[in-house]
Amino acid sequence: MDFTDQRLSYEKGVLDQQSVPNSPFELLHAWMNEAIAQKVQEPYAMSLATCGADNKPSVRIVLMREITDTGVVFYTNYESAKGQDIAENPNAEVLFFWHELERQVRISGSIAKIDAQKSAAYFQKRPHDSQVGAWVSQPQSGEVANRDVMEQTFEQLQSDYSDTGDVPTPEFWGGYEITIEQIEFWQGRANRMHDRIVYTSENGDSWNTKRLLP
Repeated sequence: MDFTDQRLSYEKGVLDQQSVPNSPFELLHAWMNEAIAQKVQEPYAMSLATCGADNKPSVRIVLMREITDTGVVFYTNYESAKGQDIAENPNAEVLFFWHELERQVRISGSIAKIDAQKSAAYFQKRPHDSQVGAWVSQPQSGEVANRDVMEQTFEQLQSDYSDTGDVPTPEFWGGYEITIEQIEFWQGRANRMHDRIVYTSENGDSWNTKRLLP
């Protein structure tokens, strides 16, 4: 397949370094709210890149569940391939891409588990069947003989934890927070002359901004 003749001209917005707020969190909130207003499907979906001791990068889509005062939070299985990567190398990067707005946000920083009580509180908010599904995926990314095995395990767990019963939060499941050290806001522009503004943290107290070439 040849896509060399396929291209779009990005002309929906601008990003001026002189007018961006002092804190990247203010701009992140504003862009997220615009994505929601434009009805971008799952605007909180982000590509998560990790790299373990083998020095081989891995990337997958996860769902951000919270923007905190210091970073972004998502939830997963701690025994997954991504969990193993994080245990070996506590640095990660995520990327949001909102095609409808011709925007990207790229976040990099250190990553660590959040408080277990906070993870449990979120787990109990999930739909019952999603809670059961978390127990099926043990360990996540592990090999399974076929889908029938998964379905049988799911049915058994549904029987064990009826709709009226509480599903316990797995010890192997919970949240991670990426503490933002650098965040780039990318606005597509015509002629590939894109606007790229990067915030870099200074001791966690203030932020420097700079413009990058497209």
